[in-house]
Amino acid sequence: MKVLVIGGGNMGFTYAEAIAKSTFLKAKDLMILDKSEERVAELKRHPLLDAYADLKDCLPKADVVLIAVKPNHAQGLMTEMKSLVNNEQVFVSIMAGVTINVIQNGLGVAKVVRAMPNLPAQVGLGMTSFTAADEVSRLELSTIEQLLDTTGRSIHLETEKGIDASTGISGSGPAYIFYFMQSMLEAAQNMGFSAREARTLVYQTFAGAVELFGSSDLDPNAWMAKVASKGGTTRAALDSMEDNNVKEMIKEAAYAAFNRAVELGKEFNHA
Repeated sequence: MKVLVIGGGNMGFTYAEAIAKSTFLKAKDLMILDKSEERVAELKRHPLLDAYADLKDCLPKADVVLIAVKPNHAQGLMTEMKSLVNNEQVFVSIMAGVTINVIQNGLGVAKVVRAMPNLPAQVGLGMTSFTAADEVSRLELSTIEQLLDTTGRSIHLETEKGIDASTGISGSGPAYIFYFMQSMLEAAQNMGFSAREARTLVYQTFAGAVELFGSSDLDPNAWMAKVASKGGTTRAALDSMEDNNVKEMIKEAAYAAFNRAVELGKEFNHA
């Protein structure tokens, strides 16, 4: 099996390298294409990747094609691709807001998978949600899932609405965590810690909490109860958050991302 990744940017390269490093493919069965000759020259120096600058040299050879370009490049790219594709190929898109139907019509193909990855894929801890057209077989879907899992974990969703919803949770979610971390970093430095000390304190606190959460079936409320005691320091902090409706604000932020994902899809599909 040969896999082609179209787009040598951050996410495209992340998937290309992860898939190439896995035992899933033979050496040089991972192809990657980028329009920039300078970027292709860089990619050619990678021992596991077969880099290209021209679609006609690689697209017809691929069994699976992962499209990792910005959504505003989608229409132009699909126009270039259309004469080079066939109905046996499976197309996996990580273009935000571009629906399965748009890709099917744009390429004249049936087997399309739409996926939403997130930034921690760059360190092998990504969370990717995906859904597929009915024409994608169970065996093909299993293959795609294994490819996506090379960057972390994946979850198969039944509908594209689920992809938009997952954008609000896992797709955009790392930014919410960084936002909280930044707030704690600033608080730590205001309390007199150096930037380096603050980074260590905040990083290890988040890393430890995440590890605890993943180590059992306890929900966050139960873990908070283990830390907080009546009249104590943690209870004072949690009461402050409750008084300021922090929980509701976080929920609203997640829904804002979800709603924007839906809007982007409508904007693109009516363009």
